[in-house]
Amino acid sequence: MVLSRIPFNLPHMTGKEMEYIAQSHRNGKLAGDGPFTKHCHAWLEQRTGSGKALLTHSCTAALEMAALLLDIRPGDEIIMPSYTFVSTANAFVLRGGVPVFVDIREDTLNLNENLIEEAITPRTRAIVPVHYAGISCEMDTIMGIAKKHNLAVVEDAAQGVMASYKGKALGSIGDVGAYSFHETKNVISGEGGALLVNRPDMQLRAEIIREKGTDRSRFFRGEVDKYTWQEVGSSFLPGELIAAFLWAQFEQADAITKDRLEAWNYYHDQLSKLEGKGILRRPLIPNACQHNAHMYYVLLAPGIDRQRVLNEFKKQDISCVFHYVPLHSSPAGLRYGRAHGELHVTNKQAERLVRLPLWVGLSREQQGNVIDILKAL
Repeated sequence: MVLSRIPFNLPHMTGKEMEYIAQSHRNGKLAGDGPFTKHCHAWLEQRTGSGKALLTHSCTAALEMAALLLDIRPGDEIIMPSYTFVSTANAFVLRGGVPVFVDIREDTLNLNENLIEEAITPRTRAIVPVHYAGISCEMDTIMGIAKKHNLAVVEDAAQGVMASYKGKALGSIGDVGAYSFHETKNVISGEGGALLVNRPDMQLRAEIIREKGTDRSRFFRGEVDKYTWQEVGSSFLPGELIAAFLWAQFEQADAITKDRLEAWNYYHDQLSKLEGKGILRRPLIPNACQHNAHMYYVLLAPGIDRQRVLNEFKKQDISCVFHYVPLHSSPAGLRYGRAHGELHVTNKQAERLVRLPLWVGLSREQQGNVIDILKAL
């Protein structure tokens, strides 16, 4: 495909998606938990080492399932970064939980593990590390704090499929983990997500919550002679067509990751001189982290007007964008949560960050056009 404009994202298809969707129709199974869903569950469990993977209709749904699994009650506090997508907070606010926003690290833009412990109160129930740009939080420290204070850990690994920390797949380290397969992610199904349930004592309840609060999955396995309403739940299953599309992506997940890493590395190499001149800062990858090239961003020098830079990209028909407005400063964040400290790093980095186009098939010529604008700053 030849494009004159350079979009921020271009959803990739492997070529097998429509064939598998047609096959799911021939199977006579379009509702959830058909053969393709089972293929996807097995793939996720094998690739991540998680004891139980469950496809959901979004990462938001997976996070909402996590809040139900933890039995979050009104007034319970959940520690998380402010620099994240709204679903990280919404999932717990829906159960009456209170997000407690903690500042991020200067280097990775991830939750600052050194600030977590001082934010813990008697009402704290969980820590939610968000692996920004597919780069892991410092999970050893976070898990140690959680164990010390008897807290649950919910990994928001929406951007973390095919990324790892010290050899462990993101999403498989905490009590539960949430993935996204939204069209802006690396491996996609349009909409879609998954919950990784890493604690054996949570796995049956997760199945029940996902199936509208019933033990329907046990019925289909022949473990009970009828299924009934067991507890609070909802319909978190994706349709089989979504799973069929996703299976085509899983089959090519290694090739997709390789292509994205090559594009990521090209940006990184070409922008090193601009970093040396103090014009911008490139992403930093800690040694313990294997990232997945989900995103390439730059942090502009404080004296550079970000909006002017974005306007220049727009003039050249190149789509570069900023990212989150920090939740602690948003109307809902002020209403439902509270900030622990001043969150200076969050505020500063959020105003400097620019995300560059990155997708499978992005040409070096297109990347060069992006880089040329940055060189002209």
